[in-house]
Amino acid sequence: MINLENLALQKLSKDDLETLVGWAKNEGWNPGKNDFDVFWKTDPDGYYGYYLKNELIAGGAVVSYNREFGFMGLFIVHPNFRGLGIGRKLWYLRRDLLKGRLKNGATIGMDGVVEMQSFYEKGGFNRAFRDERYECMGQKMAVDRAISPIETKDFEKLVDYDTECFGFGRREFLKNWLAMPDSKSFKFSRGNEVKGYAVIREVNSGYKIGPLFADNDSIAEELYRACLNSAQGKRVYLDIPVPNGGAVGLVHKYEADYVFECARMYHGEFPKIRMDKIYGITTFELG
Repeated sequence: MINLENLALQKLSKDDLETLVGWAKNEGWNPGKNDFDVFWKTDPDGYYGYYLKNELIAGGAVVSYNREFGFMGLFIVHPNFRGLGIGRKLWYLRRDLLKGRLKNGATIGMDGVVEMQSFYEKGGFNRAFRDERYECMGQKMAVDRAISPIETKDFEKLVDYDTECFGFGRREFLKNWLAMPDSKSFKFSRGNEVKGYAVIREVNSGYKIGPLFADNDSIAEELYRACLNSAQGKRVYLDIPVPNGGAVGLVHKYEADYVFECARMYHGEFPKIRMDKIYGITTFELG
């Protein structure tokens, strides 16, 4: 039996973050093979866990976005060490550690799986909305002429657009997310103005779109079609916020199949986000 008092919270190395993302793959969360590298560059001090004899046995993210907003994700206890109270202790320590990394009163977000939501509520989180994952097959599609690949010169405009949708600046994350290997990114432009953008990346099984942000339903659909066209014959996943009726209509129009759901939950004030522009969540792990 493990003595919980002997377990000390430790910061993860980059290699151990890669291990944690590997565990997420085993849990069926379907991460991208390059996700861990972007996660690390976003906040190298944002990953903690427990070790036993120098081996990682549990961990999770406590990522800070400029101390203005925090996100808890990647919460996993190795299957060999479940049912011992390790997860409960780790989760509360991570929550309190993240509070200390943020400005006083800053909000913390997370995407909680259904079976854990009541536990998270006891820890001070409240459900804001449901996220649902949908799967369909990539196929050949006509791509609107207003859509083009994202280029380096687009970055500042995309940072502004992303901040409006996400609610907080995440420049470092976005810089590396857009440059990820085995991914493609598209923008929808009118003149010099960005009206939406999407990223599709290769994941453990198939491809995943995230984010998919757009000014309206028709632009979101064109970006979705561009993503499907870029992954012909492959499984493509999109995590939608259910309160956005246009996102719900989009996955139904293309006969995508429901996979599973989470709930976006917040500790503190619900942030001001442009739900009307969010057709696809970026990532359950970092927000």
